[in-house]
Amino acid sequence: MEYVVNFVWDNEACVWIATSDDIPGLVLESGSFDALLERVRIAVPELLSLNKSSGLPISLSFLSERHERMVL
Repeated sequence: MEYVVNFVWDNEACVWIATSDDIPGLVLESGSFDALLERVRIAVPELLSLNKSSGLPISLSFLSERHERMVL
């Protein structure tokens, strides 16, 4: 089964936020993209187990989005 995890940069808080419509309860944040990726890899199996998902192998797709404002 494939799950999509969205990473969005929050300019005000200066953190990446991970959420997923496919994984109930997934809401994590970190100032580092790589650190957040590792936290998600650890949290997803735990959350899926709590949500009584089957023990089948899973696939994660990560989508990231970051917008910046620049002055020319």
